[in-house]
Amino acid sequence: MAARLTTYVVVGIVCATLIAGFMVGAQRDEDGPVDLIVHNARVYTADADQSMAEAVAIRGNQILRVGSNREVNRLRRPQTKVIDAQGAAVLPGFNDSHVHFIEGGLTFEMLDLHGVVTADDVTERLAAWAESNPTHSWIRGRRWLDADFAGIPTHQMLDAVVEHRPVQVVSSDGRTSWVNRKALMMSGITRRTPNPVGGTIVRDARGEATGVLKGTASELIEKAMAPATREARVKALRAAVDAANRLGVTSVQTAGDTLENFELYDAARKAGELTVRVYGALALSVARLTDADTDQLTEVAKTYPDDPRFKTGAATLTIDGDVESHTAAMFKPYATGPLEANPLVDADDLNRNVRLLDAHGWQVVTDASGDRAVSMALTAYAHAVRSNAAPARGRRPRIDHVESIAESDFNRLGSLNVVTSILPDDDAAEERAAHIGKGRAARGIAVRRMVKAGGRVALGSDWPESTLDPLDVLRAATEPPSESVPKNTTAAGPVSLKSAIDAYTATAAYASFDEQRKGSITPGMLADIVVLTDDIFASTKALASAKVAVTIFDGKIVYKRGAKTSVP
Repeated sequence: MAARLTTYVVVGIVCATLIAGFMVGAQRDEDGPVDLIVHNARVYTADADQSMAEAVAIRGNQILRVGSNREVNRLRRPQTKVIDAQGAAVLPGFNDSHVHFIEGGLTFEMLDLHGVVTADDVTERLAAWAESNPTHSWIRGRRWLDADFAGIPTHQMLDAVVEHRPVQVVSSDGRTSWVNRKALMMSGITRRTPNPVGGTIVRDARGEATGVLKGTASELIEKAMAPATREARVKALRAAVDAANRLGVTSVQTAGDTLENFELYDAARKAGELTVRVYGALALSVARLTDADTDQLTEVAKTYPDDPRFKTGAATLTIDGDVESHTAAMFKPYATGPLEANPLVDADDLNRNVRLLDAHGWQVVTDASGDRAVSMALTAYAHAVRSNAAPARGRRPRIDHVESIAESDFNRLGSLNVVTSILPDDDAAEERAAHIGKGRAARGIAVRRMVKAGGRVALGSDWPESTLDPLDVLRAATEPPSESVPKNTTAAGPVSLKSAIDAYTATAAYASFDEQRKGSITPGMLADIVVLTDDIFASTKALASAKVAVTIFDGKIVYKRGAKTSVP
């Protein structure tokens, strides 16, 4: 009896000690410095329960507390910075899962043709830009929306404005180039030039190039250009970071990137200038990987290991083009134009490359738009699963773009744990429907079906082919589908706003193996937060008008609406 009593006493003392320790720890937690508080907010945490809160406390670069205004404000100290959200929405920092970041920064030096619908619109802007930029050896434009363009573009239209300097204007989807005669000549394109694999040189009745190049044919033009200098690319990176800060983008996942860009990201990280987290996916263009290739990849992985601001670990393999330019690999013929497009890679070579990358611990990202290309990617992933032991961190294979998917392939998304990265766009879906039919076009943006099948969907902008603004993407993902697209099949409807935000935050973090440190507003996570100007959960009208008010990166304010420049 005495022994039992002694045991009870000892247990009681231990329990009391533990409780006291917890209380002291909690007291220390509350008494310690709190650097930043955001309150009077509609905080969407993007946690597993999709819960809401009123306020957030930040210490250092981590989220300390999430809760009510009363709970969080009691942590306030004299040195604490306070942001009054005035009832607006507060979200995790946006994570763009598919972006060409430095290339996007370079477009700030180009002619913007957004909204043009006639040749006169183009030539008027082109003439003004050429006059204002006399030192540019090449005149380059972007965001020409070929689907809405009235008439047939020709090089003569551009020649009439700029004759002695080469001109290239790229369509809004990045898949079609419209050039003048000077650009054709400098690129060596004649009536005898064959169409490259995955591309088309549009010709007139006599076989002469009209000035429009689709798919990989655009690369014939780009090879004639001098590559951007390191100085220009450094400037472009800074411009891209500044744009991301302004738009609430705190993380990006680059698509088909280069080692030269990796060096710039890492240099900016070391200099403290990289106020965006970058996950770089290295583009691989070889048909068949060799042992020397995999050895080089091992060195790349060692050079840029896991770091919260910049890391690699993903490799991109491109399988096809896109539906709009008729370069997406489809099982059945197109309804218009060329009847079929072949994949850019042999199926056996793709299986081999995916297997080798998987065996060396790389996350594989396949660029696949057509249903045939998507099926090839899924088959290659299944081949890797059969051939290799699972990597230590697990597998998270990805398919980016996915403009169409075969009915029989939906279930393979879940069984293979595939993450798809898409850009919801009703206008693009309508255009695709014209080329491949409504059913096949709708299956490319059927987010609900992808998730129901067990797959995960992340949202990405594909900037600079589309807008970098996440709010524009959220609007596209949640607005009712047009009558041209079958109901209940688009990314929009009826995907909820919270689910769309999850795809741009929590799921995007999962896609890059980062869900343990970012993607939600929960204690212990990195303090990457965006404060909006409106409560976007209140109404669609609020979502339509909302802007970014404040961007917080790594616990620091890097952008505040109304300031002349981003806050360093």
